[in-house]
Amino acid sequence: MAIHSLTTPPASSLLFPPRKLIKSSFIQCCKTQDESIELSTNGKASFPEKSLQKQPSSNLPPRPRRIILVRHGQSQGNVDESVYTRIADPKIALTEKGKAQAEECGKRIREMIEKDEADDWKVYFYVSPYKRTRETLQNLARAFERSRIAGMREEPRLREQDFGNFQDRERMRAEKAIRMLYGRFFFRFPNGESAADVYDRITGFRETLRADIDIGRFQPPGEQSPNMNLVIVSHGLTLRVFLMRWYKWTVEQYEKLHNFGNGGMVVMERGFGGRYSLLMHHTEEELKEIGLTDEMLMDQEWQKFARPDVEEVDPCQADWNRKALISGV
Repeated sequence: MAIHSLTTPPASSLLFPPRKLIKSSFIQCCKTQDESIELSTNGKASFPEKSLQKQPSSNLPPRPRRIILVRHGQSQGNVDESVYTRIADPKIALTEKGKAQAEECGKRIREMIEKDEADDWKVYFYVSPYKRTRETLQNLARAFERSRIAGMREEPRLREQDFGNFQDRERMRAEKAIRMLYGRFFFRFPNGESAADVYDRITGFRETLRADIDIGRFQPPGEQSPNMNLVIVSHGLTLRVFLMRWYKWTVEQYEKLHNFGNGGMVVMERGFGGRYSLLMHHTEEELKEIGLTDEMLMDQEWQKFARPDVEEVDPCQADWNRKALISGV
């Protein structure tokens, strides 16, 4: 099975200050689905999680139904690596193919959500500030009317790994070869970052995201629904690290992971107990294509049934839990 199979869903299956809706200037939506949207920054954003008091779980707003990870569409750098020697990484744009991939991804997301047959569903976007991710969101969002978009937040911590200076193309190729020998997680590019550095900033973003979920930032009081869908538009390595951090995967497990395709998505869907599991949407075969091992899949099976307030267990315990659920123990 090709890796791009992840991009096809199976047939089955913030900023809200108290009592104040998010301003429409955060995202300028199209009047029709054929128009593009114009994104703006959220420099005036406040961060209410700094004063967040821990609430009883019964008082928390409903958790979003899904967290959808989207990799940007095909970029100029994906086609011709020498582009990086002439254009700064944050300014690399999408190709025409990449724009089409993003638009198609938006349609797939909408089709997946509509299968829920819920009337009050909405989407909220987090996006890396790089040009190719912003262009991906612009094209992806064409699938949604303004009334379906709860808001957008530009998040610098979702940016691509900093590879240092690409001006010397041959040196960069040599550094990438050394990385494979040294280890993909800990090797730091000269004047750049390692995947471990990305892990540190993604840890901060994850805590912000959890706080956003706990305070119900996506919807105003009185209009909160379990049918909210979060869409994170970012980069291949960054999204792999996000999954690693969320599910507490080891360095060894991370180094077996592969990027999913440009314009592809990985779906973390709320399970029967309230946790997010990749197996609620994807098949085991699809997840193996991006590098999940049997142990990781057993943990995803556990995630399908566990509650958010239940501590994670090791893969062996997860396997026992799965057998217990099947046998009715």
